[in-house]
Amino acid sequence: MREIFTGLPWWVKWIAVPVIALVVFGGLIASVVGFVIGLLFKLLVFVALVGGLIYVVRKFMSNSSSRGDW
Repeated sequence: MREIFTGLPWWVKWIAVPVIALVVFGGLIASVVGFVIGLLFKLLVFVALVGGLIYVVRKFMSNSSSRGDW
């Protein structure tokens, strides 16, 4: 790979090639990043809902057991 870029100006390696890669693969990169962010958001919502459910169930079980003591 290094043989391909030898003799070319620095701006070809560091500017032109990455810009071409972004143009060609930009849609793919954006869709992958969007998918990962969406997955993380859904995971966060899932964890919050399960945590809330556990909190409510423990609170309810705690209140119902204390009423049984009377």
